[in-house]
Amino acid sequence: MRNVINILSICCCTLVALHTFSQQKSEKLIQEQAQLEKQIKATKTLLESAQKGTQSSFQELQLTEQNIRFREQLIANIDQQIKATDNRINEIEGTISTLNSKIESLKEQYRAMVFYAYKKRNKYDRIMFVFSSDNFNQAYKRMVYLEKIKEIRLRQVMLIRQNQELLQKESVELNMQREKSIALANTKRTEREALLVDKANQQELYNEFKSREAELVAKLRDEERKKAALQAEIQKAIAKELEEARKKAEAERLAREKAAREKAAKEGVAVVTPKEDVTNAEVKFGLTPEARLIGNDFTANKGKLPYPVESGTVTEKFGKNPHPTVPNIYTYNNGVDISTAKGATVRAVFQGEVTSVLNIPGAGKVVIVKHGNYRTVYSNLQDVYVDKGTKVNVKQIIGSLLPQGNISIAHFEIHEVKVNSVDKLNPLYWLSN
Repeated sequence: MRNVINILSICCCTLVALHTFSQQKSEKLIQEQAQLEKQIKATKTLLESAQKGTQSSFQELQLTEQNIRFREQLIANIDQQIKATDNRINEIEGTISTLNSKIESLKEQYRAMVFYAYKKRNKYDRIMFVFSSDNFNQAYKRMVYLEKIKEIRLRQVMLIRQNQELLQKESVELNMQREKSIALANTKRTEREALLVDKANQQELYNEFKSREAELVAKLRDEERKKAALQAEIQKAIAKELEEARKKAEAERLAREKAAREKAAKEGVAVVTPKEDVTNAEVKFGLTPEARLIGNDFTANKGKLPYPVESGTVTEKFGKNPHPTVPNIYTYNNGVDISTAKGATVRAVFQGEVTSVLNIPGAGKVVIVKHGNYRTVYSNLQDVYVDKGTKVNVKQIIGSLLPQGNISIAHFEIHEVKVNSVDKLNPLYWLSN
């Protein structure tokens, strides 16, 4: 009997653990759903703004495609939730069936125990059972045995009540899960209908852009020339900053050596010149302890940095991107383009120091911020609210964006300064999801 009760207790604990795991997975899917719905809402708002123009724009197509991707991800998320909910319903139904069987079994066993106790209800039976022992040791064991029987009966009553309470909770959750499944199915149907509308709009835009292919190719080449000019200016600005830092570090080194020689001559000892590792970028570019700490903190926050705009959607990713309508044509992006509200403000993604403020014809203004060995670049700005040398904090506003039709596009880059190169990094690996 004790073994049976232990097994039943373990089963109850296992059911609770399985329920907790299932609930955690469900909560994660719900959080992802909320995030996707938020992104769809933001993209839809931008798309409505872009559609106000007299002629369809490339940004409108990019936003439509992004909205389709978000909706497809949302439908996949809902499918997972429906599957998980159906599995949970089956699991609960199985649990209810098992609990009913357990309760009936426990009741039957308890009924038999009560009936046996009723038959042996004479109050002298227990005393006679103990006093009829052959010796004291046997009498003690019989007393312990009788106490154990009493304990088992009480535990069995407790188990029956626990299983009945668990059964009631499972029945309530079963109804909740069934309602959730119906709601998810309705949401999925609504999203599928919206997805079909987006795909129809996408096809219309494809057809329109196909008819304007020559115009698009010419415009694309012009955009690539602007991008190349922007990159040349950014590289020149970083190179200039690094050269200034190198010269400053060299001047400080020469000053230290001069001071060491003067001290040695005064004290009449040999000059000892400390060797510095010029292969180390931190030494080469004269990073202060504070700057090194900021650089380390920047690295530690990879994947956690805020977006450079408060709200928006990435419409062109880092690296090589195929043109959506013109075959065999690609664009090359050294950062990411984030579509956002017209004239939106841009903010620093991490604490640092402004090292350059550039004004590039056709590309607006550019701000470069130093974070130790890293640089973040913010371009397509109309107004800039900081100057070279300004210390900025996380999410501090540094400027506002140029309008591009009825929306704005923030161009954002991350560079890592090394001894012999400046590497361009994929910002999506650094920004928080």
